[in-house]
Amino acid sequence: MKKTILILIMSLLGFSGISQAQKYLTKTGHIRFYSEAPMENIEAHNKQVNCAYNAATGDLVFKVLMKSFEFEQALMEEHFNENYIYSDQYPNATFKGKVTDTKALDLSKPGTYDVDVQGDLTIKGITKTVNTRGSFTVERDKLTGKSVFNVNLADYEIKIPSAVMQNISESIEITVDVDMEKFESMAKN
Repeated sequence: MKKTILILIMSLLGFSGISQAQKYLTKTGHIRFYSEAPMENIEAHNKQVNCAYNAATGDLVFKVLMKSFEFEQALMEEHFNENYIYSDQYPNATFKGKVTDTKALDLSKPGTYDVDVQGDLTIKGITKTVNTRGSFTVERDKLTGKSVFNVNLADYEIKIPSAVMQNISESIEITVDVDMEKFESMAKN
């Protein structure tokens, strides 16, 4: 299954014709979502995020298994999967986009670079365009990407029952943190 996901990500980024040093991958990225509401804060973490970046084209893709989000309370996790996201029907969320200002990122020089990212985020089979600011930190054979942005639940037809309306915010903060390795380094492991 992991090889299938890796092959899918590689094909989405056109990994066949460009030098290996231009591609970065991870299967252990981290996404956190957070909802602050008057009655209760909700937080979940997913540390099984697949991500790939093709520096030559600026293409950036993510694939997230929804059932891999972990909550403090088992009941929250159950409600998330069964009542809001319908994880059996929509097992993955995806992002397919681009770093729109690739010239702002110098992979030959260690440092942190602010970048603009634009692309299509698909949750529950619904795709919306996302524009956000993020950063890449360049180190030897490693590229760390970070971003924080908000998603409106209504945009993805995630309905909040009136009984728990006070418990869930209409906008969820998404934090992305991925440590990617050069594809050639990963292939050796």
